[in-house]
Amino acid sequence: MLIDTHAHLDMEQFEPDLPQVLERAWDAGLIYIVTIGADLASSKRAAGIAEQEERVYFSPGFHPHDVKDVKDGDYEELRALALLTKSVAVGETGLDYHYDLSPRELQREHFARQINLAREVGKPLIIHSREANGDTIDIMHAEKASEAGGTLHCFSGDHYMAKRALDMGFHISVGGSITFKNADGLRDVIKKVPIERILMETDAPYLAPIPHRGKRNEPAYTALAAARLAEIKRLSLDDIGRITSLNAMTLFRIGLAPDEGKLAYPIRDSLYLNITNRCTNECVFCVRNTTDFVKGHNLRLARDPDIKEIMEAMEGFERYREVVFCGYGEPFLRLDVIKEVAAKVKAKGVRVRVNTNGHALIIHGRDVLPEIAGLVDALSVSLNFPTEEQYVDACQPDMGGKAYEAVKAFVIAAKQHVPEVVVTVLNMPGVDLDACRKIAEVELGVRLRVREYNVVG
Repeated sequence: MLIDTHAHLDMEQFEPDLPQVLERAWDAGLIYIVTIGADLASSKRAAGIAEQEERVYFSPGFHPHDVKDVKDGDYEELRALALLTKSVAVGETGLDYHYDLSPRELQREHFARQINLAREVGKPLIIHSREANGDTIDIMHAEKASEAGGTLHCFSGDHYMAKRALDMGFHISVGGSITFKNADGLRDVIKKVPIERILMETDAPYLAPIPHRGKRNEPAYTALAAARLAEIKRLSLDDIGRITSLNAMTLFRIGLAPDEGKLAYPIRDSLYLNITNRCTNECVFCVRNTTDFVKGHNLRLARDPDIKEIMEAMEGFERYREVVFCGYGEPFLRLDVIKEVAAKVKAKGVRVRVNTNGHALIIHGRDVLPEIAGLVDALSVSLNFPTEEQYVDACQPDMGGKAYEAVKAFVIAAKQHVPEVVVTVLNMPGVDLDACRKIAEVELGVRLRVREYNVVG
């Protein structure tokens, strides 16, 4: 499942065989393509293709190369195109200081004007920026591009530009260029962009990925760039397809995102079990406060599932490296489920891990760890902070201040019954990681794992 969010299907390179190009795209697993206009004529051609092809959408715009040719009345036509049902964005617009095919001042003027058009019609922006990082970001900020949102297509900027764009709510779009041998700098930038803010594209017919570099690019090659992104992000190709497609569907309001919470959901080579949405913490930083989705999976449950439903959802779990109890709630609130399901998993020789907030001893009023001995291979315990004050302030546990010491007591007791116990903390502003490491390794005698603040799953 992939979406090519930026192709130029109207260009002459596709005239001889566009039906075959589209057929190859669908065969390669694409579910949608967004074809992009660069001037009024190409925007109209893109609209025509989208009208004829159910799974193709379009975006009208004036490319910075072409703004020198914009005439009186063209913006009225552009606005009309942007309001069509199958129009999902405004652009591509932006700045290109590499070729300067239009005067820079004119580029800046039309970029600002198209940002305001996007805000007016309520559509996101598709932005082109080449060798114009500073001016691009400055104009986006000055013209309140954050109110429209959108993506920086075929991203070629640096870390600073990516951060500024992300801070304004924008996505980063990547394509064949991340496969190029000389693209280590770009790959380093993309490595630090949250996968939840990345889109896939081809920019076809341009920028064909390795091993087709120098030839005509086409939407089917989205999968090649996605495979390279999977390596960069240490995710599976299925993960990349699912996550980036959800990103695109949400941004461009196309297709239907999953509206039913999953009980079992794969990430990489692990199968995660979402057995409850209830939790004894109300962490201010928890992802469930802002979204129903983790790595492209909807985890919002209407109710706690029963054992039969969970086992049906995890059919074929034997092919995964491990089964992990970790969803949108605290697994130990359902201790009996952990015990019964873990026993079935272990009977098949599959590793079992539980990600927990460490409140189990308080939840059940007894030492429950002997009950999971032999059933659970690993525990990942969220300590998050080096002081009780910080913990209570940010995690807001039901049981108040006693929760923090209870987490540490749980870790110490767990070492007697579970082979691998790890304490985790978030790399958040204000968190003293050295102090956390000392607590984990010296006081508790376990390994510390630092989790990135903006990376979930």
